[in-house]
Formats: sequence, C-alpha cells, structure tokens
Amino acid sequence: MRDLIITENITLDGVIDAAEGWFMPAGDEDTDQSDVIAALAEQREAADAFLTGRLTFEQMRGFWPRQTDDETGVSDYLNRVQKYVVSATLEDPGWEPTTILRGLDDVRALKGRHGADIVVTGSLTLVPDLIAAGVVDEYRLFVHPVVLGRGQRLFQDATDVPRLELVEARSFASGIVLMRYRPL
Repeated sequence: MRDLIITENITLDGVIDAAEGWFMPAGDEDTDQSDVIAALAEQREAADAFLTGRLTFEQMRGFWPRQTDDETGVSDYLNRVQKYVVSATLEDPGWEPTTILRGLDDVRALKGRHGADIVVTGSLTLVPDLIAAGVVDEYRLFVHPVVLGRGQRLFQDATDVPRLELVEARSFASGIVLMRYRPL
C-alpha cells in the first residue's frame, strides 16, 4: 500500500491558510532557501502522485504551468507528475496528466494501487476529510517562524487525530523547520 503524505507550509501557531500572504513558494523569498528546495526535491523523488482538492488544483493549474523560469524544479515536476484532484463538480481538469477522483473511496483505492508516495498539499477542505477518514500515513510540516493568530489551522476541527510520533526534525537556514510525524 502506498503512503499518503500531507505536506503543508504551516505557521508556528498551526495556520495553513496562506490567504494572509505569509507564505511564498520556496525560491521566491529574499533568504537563501537552497536547503528547503533540496528537501522538496527529495519529497518529489519519492512520490509519483500528487493529490489535491479542486480549489488548490485550480489555483496551481493557473500558476505553475506558466512558470518558465522556475529554478526549483516544482513547475517541471507538477507538469509531468500524475495529478489527482478530488472534486464532485470538475469535469475537465485542463492540466494533464490529471485524474478526477469523486471522493474518499477513490482516494482509498488510489492508496491500494502499486506505486510510490502520494503527496497532498494545500487543499484546506480535502485535508481535514483525509485526517478524519484515517488515511494519512505521514505529516510533513514545513514550520515557518510566523505567528498569525487567525486562519485555518491544520488540526482545527480534527478530533480523531491519532497520537503522532516525530520521525524527523530538520532545521533550515531560513528559520523554517521540517517536522515529520507518523501516526502511532
């Protein structure tokens, strides 16, 4: 069975909602983020599937395919990786290769197929559903040294989160810390 990995950029107070403008993709900030970019490349190399909810998918589809000078490798990866979008309404993804999944049963079936990691990012509606369904195998949290005090949090309404075991903590020159947790 494949691992389903939630990867989020997150503030110190647990906010994953980037609407306040606190988060810039790696490589877009003034500080050297070569070590963060390398960590993201490691994650890409271990995954052959990218899963999102519809809104995150549409935002990414409107941004990443148009990036011609992306030195981080994210654009190339997203343009070629098999993408899966969970949506009850989307008919034509408009960004290949993409498969539309209609719900959590389809996500469970995807996990049961042979392959490498499935990475989920963003997806503020889908992620809580995945957590509640108990299908998350790992959380990779890129913790930014920012406190917002408001915004959607990763575990905002999650009452069924199992105990988590820290499997890695890695700090970066920018002050970002990667925290990896797996359910016990």
